[in-house]
Amino acid sequence: MNHMALTPFSATQSLALRLQDDQGDYDALMAMVPDKRFVLLGESTHGTRDFYRMRADITRRLIAEAGFDGVAVEGDWPDTWRVNRFVHGETADDAHAALADFERFPSWMWRNEEIVEFIGWLRAYNADRPMASRAGIYGLDLYSLYRSADAVIRYLEEVDPAQAEIARERYAALDHVREPQTYGYQVALGRRPPAHDEVVAQLLQLRTQAQDYIERNGLAAADAHFFAERNAAVVVQAERYYRAMFGRRINTWNLRDAHMRDTLFALSAYRRRRDGSGRIVVWAHNSHLGDARATEMHGRGELNLGQLLRQDLGEQVLLVGFTTFTGYVSAASEWDGEVELKRVRPALPDSYERLFHTTRLDRFFLPLKGPQAERLKEPLLERAIGVIYLPRTERASHYFEASLARQFDAVFHLDETDAVEPLTRPAHWRPAPDIRPVRIP
Repeated sequence: MNHMALTPFSATQSLALRLQDDQGDYDALMAMVPDKRFVLLGESTHGTRDFYRMRADITRRLIAEAGFDGVAVEGDWPDTWRVNRFVHGETADDAHAALADFERFPSWMWRNEEIVEFIGWLRAYNADRPMASRAGIYGLDLYSLYRSADAVIRYLEEVDPAQAEIARERYAALDHVREPQTYGYQVALGRRPPAHDEVVAQLLQLRTQAQDYIERNGLAAADAHFFAERNAAVVVQAERYYRAMFGRRINTWNLRDAHMRDTLFALSAYRRRRDGSGRIVVWAHNSHLGDARATEMHGRGELNLGQLLRQDLGEQVLLVGFTTFTGYVSAASEWDGEVELKRVRPALPDSYERLFHTTRLDRFFLPLKGPQAERLKEPLLERAIGVIYLPRTERASHYFEASLARQFDAVFHLDETDAVEPLTRPAHWRPAPDIRPVRIP
């Protein structure tokens, strides 16, 4: 076959494996993971039920069949640690209570029924397994400046009260109003000195005395110390991030994704120290997980987690995107706004989503390796809906140009999708109808 004669349409038809709504849908993906250290599972929106369900189904197989022992999500470290303790059977929480620390907007990203079901399964899976083979769940993000600082102080109060007092003094330099953006703004205006040296000193203190604290308090303290040390690292990067929000030289997106990369490597090493595999599944938006060098982001000087991992680890990383043509999504209309049930407009012409729709394959898995995938390297539009969705300005707000076969190793496409249902719904909320179409013969 002359692969150069293929069009993007015919290449898609040739490569696509139609989904049948059973576990066999993931066999082709599972065949790609034996030599992978990290499998990154994306989403083109932060509010699509189908993406959460499919990522959970895939992750169950990666844990149970392929030896993965961690799930790292686009959530804050301290909030997700409570969930981690729940899945290890270390708390009296039920699955709903374990998610209670996800209070910050957008809470529906993690406080939803699909997450409840998944972490319930993970706790049951872990129940009768030795500690080293239990799978955990962890947060990659850096927004928890003050919650992480408080967690460091609480840890030190238990193991070294004198150092806890020093930590209080160091972290007091962050800002008494405990509003990270206010802190960054005041530093930018020169109204207060940056707290960078103080928070770095605190991280170094924890690292220097790690062995002493663990030996003094027993091996069981290793988990608590790792939690505290990573919180101290969050404080360092979050302080830099909020300061950079009001500067001109540092790209805050790059700071955030570099922190995710560093956290993921620290987490993998930690799991191996505990006699685990250190192989991690990552759940985050496509914009974090697809290689940024294949998108408009690269032209703006932006990088992301997928790019950084590919650069560091090459073929040890698998990048998997998820796309949809239309349906419903849970999203807000403004930052800190109430979650709404919104209709997703049919994808624009000249987009990958429209291309996939025209194949009439409905729901399929698309591997993007090999000669046939070459035509899917042609730049087209791609849609990204985060926690905010603005249909009226969709072209400017939610589309960017990308080369799909360079961005991902594989993609799942679902022509119509449902909205994720938050555990706490506003008064005007109504459940999304079952919009899944009748299958096309």
